[in-house]
Amino acid sequence: MKALRSIDSALPRNRRPERVWYTSYGSNMHLDRLAAYIKGGRPSGAAKSYPGCRNPAMPTRSIPVELTGAMYFATESPVWGGGRAFYDPHVPGRVLARAHLVTAQQFADIAAQEMYREPGTDLDLGDALTQGRAVLGGGRYETLVCAGQVDGMPILTFTAPWGMDDVQWVAPSAAYVRFLASGLLSAGAWDAEAVASYVAACPGAVGHWSEQGIADLLSEGA
Repeated sequence: MKALRSIDSALPRNRRPERVWYTSYGSNMHLDRLAAYIKGGRPSGAAKSYPGCRNPAMPTRSIPVELTGAMYFATESPVWGGGRAFYDPHVPGRVLARAHLVTAQQFADIAAQEMYREPGTDLDLGDALTQGRAVLGGGRYETLVCAGQVDGMPILTFTAPWGMDDVQWVAPSAAYVRFLASGLLSAGAWDAEAVASYVAACPGAVGHWSEQGIADLLSEGA
């Protein structure tokens, strides 16, 4: 098993880093899924193709991390059907995640595709890096969060501007859960039992997905 990398909670001083840890807590933890955002294409089980990043190189490293906060499923994904994963850093708890080392330009292009925008425009990360949060719009995945740093490079992710209890929770689809759970398992820090237990306990999944049901999805993808 891989050891978890501890996150330095101090915000980084460099406001224009060349590389960042794009930290996914949803389906982009899976490298095949992430490849669609970076190289372009349509991942298995998805209903949409993606243009990819200006730089199609895959992450130089991917490490397992745990964020402070909670992960929940909400809204309705036109790509997967069912709820999407969101991150609320203000709720007590832990979020299992995978941090991918990419360029700041790649992070901007991945974020643009998650925001249903065309990639190709760099992001000003200044507010996110100095304040820990930057709201770029009112839509889902249009709020940047900096959770600290690892090896001197910022841990960056994106989520919705609302809180976990401000929206209705929605159960995720089997295809989405499979990618999310498989991505967590492949991070190497958690076994199948821990992954299934974690995902089944997230708001939106509770009452719809059992630990055994998620374990079965993982076995299908093995």
